[in-house]
Amino acid sequence: MAVQPEIDHATGRSTTGHEWDGIKELNSPLPKWWLYIFYATIVWSIGYWVVYPSWPLVTNYTKGVFGYASRHDVTRELDALKALRAERAAALARTPLEDISKDPTLLTFALAQGKAAFGDNCAPCHGLSATGSRSFPNLRDDTWLWGGGIGDIHQTIAFGIRNGDDRARQGVMPPLGGPNGVLKADEIVTVANFVRSLSGQSTRPNADLAKGKELFIANCAACHGEDGRGNRDLGAPNLTSRNYLYGSDEKTIIETITQGRGGVMPGWVTRLDETTVKSLAVYVHALGGGQ
Repeated sequence: MAVQPEIDHATGRSTTGHEWDGIKELNSPLPKWWLYIFYATIVWSIGYWVVYPSWPLVTNYTKGVFGYASRHDVTRELDALKALRAERAAALARTPLEDISKDPTLLTFALAQGKAAFGDNCAPCHGLSATGSRSFPNLRDDTWLWGGGIGDIHQTIAFGIRNGDDRARQGVMPPLGGPNGVLKADEIVTVANFVRSLSGQSTRPNADLAKGKELFIANCAACHGEDGRGNRDLGAPNLTSRNYLYGSDEKTIIETITQGRGGVMPGWVTRLDETTVKSLAVYVHALGGGQ
C-alpha cells in the first residue's frame, strides 16, 4: 500500500512511499554514470536508425544515409576468392593429371578443392571418411574394381558406372540362378563354396570343390579369370581377396551368383566443372588406396 515517504533511520535514505507487509521500499536512484551511458545508447540507436539499414518495411527496408550493406562486403570477398581460384583452376585445367603432384602449390589447391567437393557430392554414399559401406566401395584401401591409377579414378568419377551414359563403365554381374538361370540352386551353392575357398575361407565339410571349380571355369572365368583374380577392364572383382563389396559369407555369395549385381554410380562430368572433377580424382587417389 502507499504511505507517505519518510527517512529510513537505518540507512538515512528516503523511502518511496511503497510498503508491503511492513516492508518499505528505499528510494535508491541509479548511479549517474550508469544513467549517462544509458542515455548515450539511446542517442546512438537513433543515430544508427538514420545512418544504417535498420527498419523493416512491407516489401523492403530502410537503406540508411550511408547505404551500407554487409552483403557488399561478402560479394567483394567472394569475387576476390573467385579471382584467386580462377587463376589456380586454370593452371589445374591445363596440367596433366600425372603432373599435378609435381607442383606443391597446385597439389595443395587440388586436394583442398577435392576434399570440399567430396564432402558435398561423394560422402552420402562413400562416407565422409571415404571408408564406404556395404555395396559402396572403401576408397582408402587398395582394392579397385576398375583400377586405382589416377587416370582410372578420373574416368570413373567423370562418367560413372552403369548409369546410361555410353562413356560410363559398363561391366555387370549377370544373374546365374532363378527360373532362367544357367545354374541350379545346388550348383550355385557348390560354386559359392569354391569361391570362398579362393580367398582361403572355410567351406562346407561336404563341399565338392572340384565340381565347383569346373562350374566356375564354365560360367564365371570369362570375367573373373580361371584363377579368380578378376579383370579390371570389366569391373570383375578379384575373388582371391576377402575384401568383398557386398560381403564374403556364403549366403551373400549365393545371393550374388543367383541375382547378379549391378550397382550404379552417377557421372559427375555433367554436374561439376572439369577442374573439380580433376581435384576429386587427385583427392581420392591421395586417400591412401590409389595406385
